Amino acid sequence: MSFVNPDNLVAVALVINRSRDGPTFVFHYPAAVLPVGDDADHPGDAADSEDMLLEKLSRPLFRDAEDRSPSNSKHSHARRHNHDEHTMSESGTQTVPWESVAGFPTRDLAGILTPARPYHKKLFQLSLDPLLCVSYPIHVPESGKWKKTKRSKAGRALSAMDDDAPATSRAPSIAISAASAPNGSDDLEDKDKDKDNDKDKDNDKDKDNDKDKDKKDEDEEKRSSMTMFNLVFILRPKKDQTRELVDALYSNIAKKVNKAFKYSQQHSDFVWKESKKILATKDRAREDKKRMSDLWKELREQSSLAASVQDIYEAVSQNRIATLHLDTAAGVLSPSVQIPAPFYIADLPPDEAKRARGLWLTTANAFLTQDALEEPGFLDRNFGLLLMEDEKKIVTELQLQADGDPSALPMVEFVRLSKPTMSFYQVGQSNILSLSQVRKFAQHFIFWRRAIAIPPLHARDTYIVSPNCDLTRLPEASAEWQNAFPLAPPLPNFLSDMSVCPRPYKMFCPSKVHRPLYLRMLAWLMRGGWVTQLCTFAYVVVWPEIIYQVDY
Repeated sequence: MSFVNPDNLVAVALVINRSRDGPTFVFHYPAAVLPVGDDADHPGDAADSEDMLLEKLSRPLFRDAEDRSPSNSKHSHARRHNHDEHTMSESGTQTVPWESVAGFPTRDLAGILTPARPYHKKLFQLSLDPLLCVSYPIHVPESGKWKKTKRSKAGRALSAMDDDAPATSRAPSIAISAASAPNGSDDLEDKDKDKDNDKDKDNDKDKDNDKDKDKKDEDEEKRSSMTMFNLVFILRPKKDQTRELVDALYSNIAKKVNKAFKYSQQHSDFVWKESKKILATKDRAREDKKRMSDLWKELREQSSLAASVQDIYEAVSQNRIATLHLDTAAGVLSPSVQIPAPFYIADLPPDEAKRARGLWLTTANAFLTQDALEEPGFLDRNFGLLLMEDEKKIVTELQLQADGDPSALPMVEFVRLSKPTMSFYQVGQSNILSLSQVRKFAQHFIFWRRAIAIPPLHARDTYIVSPNCDLTRLPEASAEWQNAFPLAPPLPNFLSDMSVCPRPYKMFCPSKVHRPLYLRMLAWLMRGGWVTQLCTFAYVVVWPEIIYQVDY
């Protein structure tokens, strides 16, 4: 089980390609991405521990002293500080801090990160050892326009009539239009009227021609502008986690975010307009020699595209849900993406897996076959829903969405009916929701990390303190416990009592009157990963002779 973290996710960058100006590096986050080889604080994830040991042994004895010397630390601080400011070389060449990412010039990166059309909407990987770039390139359609032109119903009807009409039916209209005017005393007046009408038609044609010309110029400008864009994820994965990390990041983040950008580009030209705004701001900052940190702050405030790149990096690197806010001309789009995180583990994680600490430790479904897991009836009767947040908070959020989304009302009822002591089957027996709705809503809440599926809590079951609980959170959790249950024993004392000897949970309740309260306390402990259910498994061995007698 691998997680995306700031160590293996180096940066997120947006690159576009233009038919006239060529590839351009638009924006990246974080702002200062130092070369991998020069980053002394970053552990060598790409190297094995034996290689690191050999490298340290091969160094001179005075190398460590030099690394810890004040002059070397000042030099490192100056190097990081210079990465935020413009510098001038002895030859008079200006070095712009944002024109280098991870030690590579952005001009060179833009050229290699804009693949040709055969990579359109496909996985694109580029290795810059030890870095790895992963993306889902999006190219403009073959017509050269991002926006799809829709023909009106009247135009489609006329074209259909013209296509279906035979040649003989169209001949009379041509003959009538070509017929000469009748002879008589009104010929001169008719001619004068015809001349005036011709002049008016000529003026109208000139206006139409000007409009057509402006439209053609606009279409030509669109054709000659952005031909593709590519949101690139720059990784530094471990050797044994490269494939797993790439698959998770590509299918859950890169693919979905680029599709959202493509939708906004097709409907409101969002990516191209925001890219032009960002590039113009960077050109002005280059002339003014603005500091990179100030420029990046300005870009995030002015451009929702730049802010979305930041949101993607910060959320994905911290294993959270990334909710974007794309301020397009057609309205604000708020797509959400995430890498699905496991909510339980079956075995204790290694000591270095700090992110797995605190997850629910259980073997409730570790020994089940895949057929049993895919059977809805088994899951309905043996699992229930445990909300990861306060029920009132979730209901309030759903009620705010109910005005524009009618499907939120059944979800409100689902949240009110679902209790950690009830199975999905029991919730589906109500007259309000069907069992299929219960399954659908449960999958929705579990996928978006608002709930987890657990065996229904019962007072006769045995619960113990989880060996995977995160004791570093105990002081903070103790304060939350006292606020939630003021009359309950302190959290350390309660966990200590549950660690003495495994026994049914009802033995901790003073009386049956307190049992509902203690079940709510148990749900709180399960939500935080402090306790887990102690399960007993029995293996039934059947001899082949008995199986033969039963079958035949």
